[in-house]
Amino acid sequence: MSLVRLNIKGISYSQTQSGAYALVLSEVDGERTLPIIIGAFEAQSIAIALEKEIKPPRPLTHDLFKSFADRFNIIVKQVIIHKLVDGVFYSSLICECDKIEEIIDARTSDAIALATRFNAPIFTFENILDKAGVILKIKDETKILQSKFKMEDLVADVVEETTSYKDESLKELQNKLEKAVANEDYELAAKLRDEISKRENTN
Repeated sequence: MSLVRLNIKGISYSQTQSGAYALVLSEVDGERTLPIIIGAFEAQSIAIALEKEIKPPRPLTHDLFKSFADRFNIIVKQVIIHKLVDGVFYSSLICECDKIEEIIDARTSDAIALATRFNAPIFTFENILDKAGVILKIKDETKILQSKFKMEDLVADVVEETTSYKDESLKELQNKLEKAVANEDYELAAKLRDEISKRENTN
């Protein structure tokens, strides 16, 4: 089976799943596109990697993986989307370390987030593109081209500095932390925990 190289065409809000995003890949030498539903975190991570000049205040998981790989001379050479089962895409990272090549299984969204950081090419097999690929109409094409604005929104969500809590007392922060944990809002809980720890260490 022949491999087809893909480029990232854009990211847009998913029309089928609430809170999810559609990552649209397009074949380099053709008109077909491959839409893949991904989560908000992966969409943010890919968007940040594409916006080369913007860096989050703290490394994202995929940035950490890249730093780890660089330290141990591991290179991601390419990503291959090799299987499609019940609407789920399966991918592999083709890596190299000390001239030894390894194939590592990965979620497609993670694999592409890493490909953008390693400048690694993305491929899929012709039969997968035949099965799941679509040709965008002009109206749909315009929506994807406009997705840059959505990507900027995604980047802003991640890069935005932690909310200032200077006007809130330690007790108020602790109450908010309890509520955040109870609501399973662990991202907010982590920010509140950091702020509380910072204050306790300065006292």
